[in-house]
Amino acid sequence: MNEDTRGLHPEQPPPGAVPPGEAPYGAAPRASAWADPAPLGLAAFALTTLLLSIVNTNLLKETAGILPVLGLAAFYGGLAQFAAGLMEFRRGNTFGATAFVSFAAFWLSYWWIAPRVALAGDAHNALGLFLLGWAIFTAYMTVGALRVSLPVLAVFVLLALTFLFLAIGSFQGGAGYAMTEVGGWFGILTGLAAWYASAATVINETHGRTVLPVGRIRTAQGERVRHDERSV
Repeated sequence: MNEDTRGLHPEQPPPGAVPPGEAPYGAAPRASAWADPAPLGLAAFALTTLLLSIVNTNLLKETAGILPVLGLAAFYGGLAQFAAGLMEFRRGNTFGATAFVSFAAFWLSYWWIAPRVALAGDAHNALGLFLLGWAIFTAYMTVGALRVSLPVLAVFVLLALTFLFLAIGSFQGGAGYAMTEVGGWFGILTGLAAWYASAATVINETHGRTVLPVGRIRTAQGERVRHDERSV
């Protein structure tokens, strides 16, 4: 006959039960399964950057061409990338968390600023300072990217140059100026590099082998570091 344990105090475990927080002797620890959020964050950054950069190059001359960019900036470059950053915090990846949450904030702020600038009037110097600040942030994040992978390093090098040229173009007067268009071309290269980094992570992980190479980076001490293709 089974012993009735319904009258036990809630804090008192039934006979033979394992206290909370303790595993039975010899039991294997429970594995936590967290998918790699890097491909999501990179893909969200890539597509949003590509579309805006095409607008900046002046290849797309439609007057309402900015509307799809704003939609992506809010929901893909913004919210999806923010979610990826939060998951990187959970995985203990300081670099990935800082990068994804920061650039999610960039896209959300762009989504908020762009239509208001169009209504409020000229703000090219203020926007130049805004972009210059992001160039500085991206430049020091590039130092961290030296220990990640070659595609991610390429993304940050190209992105730092993109922000720098866009800042110069904004100080000159904004859209239509030569440096803004140069920044747009660098932005296209940045988006393509981010797409490659995302695709390499997804394809290599699902195939269980290296299909798209991510390369090796030589450290200052001459040590060749093989980077895990599943993380940023």
